[in-house]
Amino acid sequence: MVHRPWSIVHGPSSKQIYHLCNTMHYYSTNNRNHHATLKEAVIRGQAPDKGLYMPERIITLPDTFYQNLKGLSFEEVAFKVGWAMFRDDMELGDLKNIIDNSLHFPMPLVQVEEGIYSLELFHGPTLAFKDVGARFMARLLGHFLKNEDNEVTVLVATSGDTGSAVAHGFLGVPGIKVVILYPSGKVSPLQEKQLTTLGQNITALEVEGSFDDCQALVKQAFADTELNARINLTSANSINIARLIPQSFYYHYAWSQVPKGEDDKVVICVPSGNFGNLTAGLMAKRMGLPVHRFVAATNANDVVPQYLRTGQFTPRASVSTLSNAMDVGNPSNFARMMDLYGNNQEALAKDVVSCAIADDETSATIQEVLQRTGYLLDPHGAVGYLALKRYLKTETATGIFLGTAHPAKFIEVVEAATGQPVEVPEALESLRHKEKLAHKIAPHLEELKRYLA
Repeated sequence: MVHRPWSIVHGPSSKQIYHLCNTMHYYSTNNRNHHATLKEAVIRGQAPDKGLYMPERIITLPDTFYQNLKGLSFEEVAFKVGWAMFRDDMELGDLKNIIDNSLHFPMPLVQVEEGIYSLELFHGPTLAFKDVGARFMARLLGHFLKNEDNEVTVLVATSGDTGSAVAHGFLGVPGIKVVILYPSGKVSPLQEKQLTTLGQNITALEVEGSFDDCQALVKQAFADTELNARINLTSANSINIARLIPQSFYYHYAWSQVPKGEDDKVVICVPSGNFGNLTAGLMAKRMGLPVHRFVAATNANDVVPQYLRTGQFTPRASVSTLSNAMDVGNPSNFARMMDLYGNNQEALAKDVVSCAIADDETSATIQEVLQRTGYLLDPHGAVGYLALKRYLKTETATGIFLGTAHPAKFIEVVEAATGQPVEVPEALESLRHKEKLAHKIAPHLEELKRYLA
């Protein structure tokens, strides 16, 4: 392949696709001198020095790229952005197949009220935004492993939606075993059924602790030399770059759906826990996406909002809230955000403002928005909506918040807030009577190692 500065070639359907010269490598956030190919970064999940992989450069797409996004399907947008990033690592046809086979569900931008839209990311197989990253990663990892002989074990921690998305995304993929760690009693009943009823190559471990305990176990497992000598481990958490990059696709798609005349100043609010979703948005902005600012919306687990205010990052034990998928006290992707902004709090704060929403505000927002607009929010969407509304009192802009999960996944919380029954999609209703298959373990590495052995 001949490498050139920015050039244009014609892909499928004669769509214009932009190329950038030089092979892309990925470095560790702990050591910029450590480099890996995309294949190595995806298979390893985490760098050997416990750092997270970042692309050595964030490509800049020309203005004409964004001018031509309007009216394209999500698959077309994803392909154009993905080809600009991955062209040195796979054939054009392979990338197109990965996208076509993983990202074929709708992601509509729905107007909730004047000037405020919801990007509904919950129309995939597990009704959560994490279907995007998990399904893309499963097929990308399968692509890289198709000629390998050794089995790979995907180890993932979840506070709810990640586990189910990963489980469904990797179900039946040859050569891959999936082990999911989730905190006992801290995911919704339907979320638990989604990740504990599949069998086959999917195993669920119910950890007697918090999500932070689950995440710590995953990190300890990757750092354990003896364990990694016996088992080929990789991660499907947002610490894996293959989960993160495809999430940047839907930020481009969201902007492309904003009606002309309303897209001059766009603010996007991201309900945030482990901050992978926001990091993907910030990468999209670095690529040239014309988003004015991001709002990082959290629940009571507000270590990042505190950092943006004070410049002090102080991780702490997570606390349980109604928006449980965001109950993270030590977000892994904070390291990536810091790397992206040169560890400069002032630089990050220019692009990101933050807001923490309490549980009583979450419930009140679900009820108020339904009564006033007819739009039903899940707890995480309610956090994003209210944080966005507060920001828009300070500046006139078109606002988008990410609808990260279907309200039925949190039916107890939503029905308690609204006093009305929630219609449960068949994909969830069918799980109610399935048998839970999970092994309970204490939050200790030795127990995890004994199980994996």
